[in-house]
Amino acid sequence: MRKDIHPEYRDVVFHDTSVDEYFVIGSTLKTDRTIEWKDGKTYPYFTIEVSAKSHPFYTGKQRVIHKEGRVANFKRRFGQFSKGEE
Repeated sequence: MRKDIHPEYRDVVFHDTSVDEYFVIGSTLKTDRTIEWKDGKTYPYFTIEVSAKSHPFYTGKQRVIHKEGRVANFKRRFGQFSKGEE
């Protein structure tokens, strides 16, 4: 591999602001902010609005809407206008 073409990979503290959760994940994200973590080390810090802790799909609060097929939808809307079976 060529040297000096890959971004720096390091541990970064992400803060999900919607549920006030913090977690450390390896990332190449560049940020100027830092935070001292529970282990006493200083890590780069980045805020996010949605993570697995707050996203409705992962928390089980997502509503599932089943859509009808195109043919079923057509028959539902216009079935009343059809002539008798021939």
